[in-house]
Amino acid sequence: MGPAVRLSRSIAKRPLDPEFVKVGASGRRWTYEEMIAALPGRDGGDADGPRFEPSRMTGVVLAPGLVHLTYESVFGGNRARPRSLRRRRSGETSWRMYYHQATPVPGGEGSEHS
Repeated sequence: MGPAVRLSRSIAKRPLDPEFVKVGASGRRWTYEEMIAALPGRDGGDADGPRFEPSRMTGVVLAPGLVHLTYESVFGGNRARPRSLRRRRSGETSWRMYYHQATPVPGGEGSEHS
């Protein structure tokens, strides 16, 4: 989530699965290639700008090599509830983000999970 990762395509590729898909708050579907190309210009890439602040992270193993990760985040005063699937393929040592979607939290709503 940090600027160093967002600004470097070679570093940003490491945590993303080659079959990565993201669904943005607008409903837009992003592929791996589109996300890697867009990351340097997206919010959070400025070293002096706002940072993503994750909290309340939990994970549930859905199957061997597949984890559903949930957390809350704040970025520039805006809150969201991201959800992602992380997978580790046979023979790999690292978990990669396979699917990601973050739902914006309306202003004034509490931080409980829904």
